[in-house]
Amino acid sequence: MPDFKRPHALTDAYLHYCPGCTHGIVHRLVAEVIDEMDIEGDTIGVCPVGCSVMAYDYFNCDMMEASHGRAPAVATGIKRANPDKFVFTYQGDGDLAAIGTAETVHAATRGENITVIFINNTTYGMTGGQMAPTTLPGQITQTTPYGRNTDIEGFPVKMCEMLSQLDGVALAQRVTVIDPANIRKAKAAIRKGFEYQKNKQGFSIIEVLSTCPTNWGLTPVQAIERLKNDMIPYYPLGVYKDGAVRNKEAAAQ
Repeated sequence: MPDFKRPHALTDAYLHYCPGCTHGIVHRLVAEVIDEMDIEGDTIGVCPVGCSVMAYDYFNCDMMEASHGRAPAVATGIKRANPDKFVFTYQGDGDLAAIGTAETVHAATRGENITVIFINNTTYGMTGGQMAPTTLPGQITQTTPYGRNTDIEGFPVKMCEMLSQLDGVALAQRVTVIDPANIRKAKAAIRKGFEYQKNKQGFSIIEVLSTCPTNWGLTPVQAIERLKNDMIPYYPLGVYKDGAVRNKEAAAQ
């Protein structure tokens, strides 16, 4: 068997994420895909504000910092100026589904040929655990101390379900990384998102249900159980759209 070692596309910097956070697993999967496709020198990542703000320290490919929520807009400019490069964004739910909702929806409906890695942990992780657009009904946060009341705060946003309705979306898939079987599925989804970009098929979003033990007030093990018992029933795993092709030229490739 091959040696288990750090992917070349992942730097040797220590991750700043909290114990039990699953960002590090997803970082590794993205790096493994970049290595396996041999595209490190042709890949450009975009990280905005949030827990992912320091992702430029962790990937050996070119990285660009974006303002809060604007990663899809920045990625659009990069991809249009460099159509042969692989461009991905790495965003949290407080970024992509809140201040960045418009950028996300319009990049998707235009069919921008980019790959979006979307981390959904149902909270604003970096800023102390406030309610996010994805916060579950009844979930206690810093700004919903009695639990999210849907009569007042409304319902969570289900991004994969919403974006799957848009013609420009090639792939919308929800995965998680809480055990080896699901980690393999998540990696396959990320690989597919990059392959679809290679084939010029349009916009891909891979949503990863993730843990945030610190802001949930749980141990890492308890956080995984919460994800299984509370998050997955509300945000079912699976493929919500797969295989759209933007144009005849792409279909012929």
